[in-house]
Amino acid sequence: MTGGDAPPASEVPGPPNAAPWPNRHVPTPFQQAVVDAMLATAPGDLLSYGELATEVGRPGAGQAVANVLRRAPHLPWWRVIPTDGRLYRSHAPRQRPLLESEGHTVDEHRRVHAAAPSGAGA
Repeated sequence: MTGGDAPPASEVPGPPNAAPWPNRHVPTPFQQAVVDAMLATAPGDLLSYGELATEVGRPGAGQAVANVLRRAPHLPWWRVIPTDGRLYRSHAPRQRPLLESEGHTVDEHRRVHAAAPSGAGA
């Protein structure tokens, strides 16, 4: 993973179609697990919706993870990508520069190429 120059998540617009929870929303245990897992990510981390779902104990719940990312404010949502590595067309304009600021590259087909881990030699 690499350190990057992405701004703090609190200063970044949410993902496209974001619909924040009401102010008094109390997250379910699953929602809170996704939030906690995302807050533990570091600049340069990259994972798929499915990997995050598995990490929080709900394999196969990638769409549910996406729903949480769309609703929970101030998360580094751009670090989560589809399993095939290709950014959604609607997300690419916001997500691409954030991923690139953390050392990843995104090709003309919106496919993300992870940054080399720190300390990796050429």
